[in-house]
Amino acid sequence: MAAFDCVVIGAGVQGSFTAYQLAKHKQKTLLLEQFILPHTRGSSHGQTRIIRKAYDEDFYVNMMDESYELWAQLEREAGVKLYRQTGLLVMGPEKSHYYEQVKNTLQRNKVPMVTLTSDNFNQHIPHVKLTEGNGAVVEVTAGVLYADRALKAVQAQFQKLGGVIRDNEMVMDIKPGPIVTVSTSAGVYRAKRVVITAGPWANRLLAHTGLQLPLEVVKINVCYWKEKVPGSYDVRRRFPCFILTESQESKEHIYGLPSNEYPGLVKICYHTGSKADPDQRDQQTDRSDINILQRCVKHCFPGLIPEPAVVESCLYTLTPDRHFVLDCHPTYSNIVIGAGFSGHGFKFGPIMGKLLCELSLGEVPSYDLSPFRIRRFQAKSKSAL
Repeated sequence: MAAFDCVVIGAGVQGSFTAYQLAKHKQKTLLLEQFILPHTRGSSHGQTRIIRKAYDEDFYVNMMDESYELWAQLEREAGVKLYRQTGLLVMGPEKSHYYEQVKNTLQRNKVPMVTLTSDNFNQHIPHVKLTEGNGAVVEVTAGVLYADRALKAVQAQFQKLGGVIRDNEMVMDIKPGPIVTVSTSAGVYRAKRVVITAGPWANRLLAHTGLQLPLEVVKINVCYWKEKVPGSYDVRRRFPCFILTESQESKEHIYGLPSNEYPGLVKICYHTGSKADPDQRDQQTDRSDINILQRCVKHCFPGLIPEPAVVESCLYTLTPDRHFVLDCHPTYSNIVIGAGFSGHGFKFGPIMGKLLCELSLGEVPSYDLSPFRIRRFQAKSKSAL
């Protein structure tokens, strides 16, 4: 029965950065993963993610300031390029609440940005049609994170610091107490503290501790669309990442990244999906999001063939308000929970790792965590009674 200062359950981006931070704080740390690494079963796989400050909430922008610094620090430590600046094009109905909020938040926080007009839009952004009535801004410092590479880098740094990774070990039981006992398919571990960062499997693990959170798991169709003229939307030609905040087709975000990981293919996705069981996700075959994307591609991206060439999948774990869960267990303060990253958590990985490490060590968190506390759900469920 091996003993550790801390066991982190789930080796996605949040768990890996948490383990890395704990090891930096000289904690004897075990990082457990149910699948063989690397894998494509959760929410942290794939070649690319968007990194941005374009949010409607100041607290996310403030966190991203430090997150950029911590990504750069990992790049230096690992000697690997993890970020490429492309800019982020944000388009949406000019008078809509969300678009105005994002624009105001960027301005208020002095984030470098350029406002485009219908007159100059196509000089700056070729091969995209700006819908009448839509506004457009470019967040200059946004870009692409190389996700798979980032995960590999942070896990390698964790191991260099003496951290232990055990993959292909499913957690079967968690027994809370002053010393927490974690039983897996391959062994039993005792730890002073546990951090649960298990993505779509969070509630299954929390059931062992008598807690359930209002988390919904959905399957996202990650679609790649072929350029009619090769290179039109290429990252090397400075085509930006983009978010369409709402459109004729949908009230949900549609987002995309330039042609990069698959030459000649542009990643464009719908920012939600249909409910799925993470262990049987391919039984979820709903394609209504792809139909919405096809109409959007036809309307806004005339240089793409409006039929996806490649469809992959990813799981989102959504909270009702789409904000994260970063908190200690309400009953057991030595069990810390990072969950519900709602399809926008990857870019925050370094800062989430720092915060979850601080919570685990009983330190005062670097940021106000009130938007991320568990009690916000409990307060709402009481008011509903």
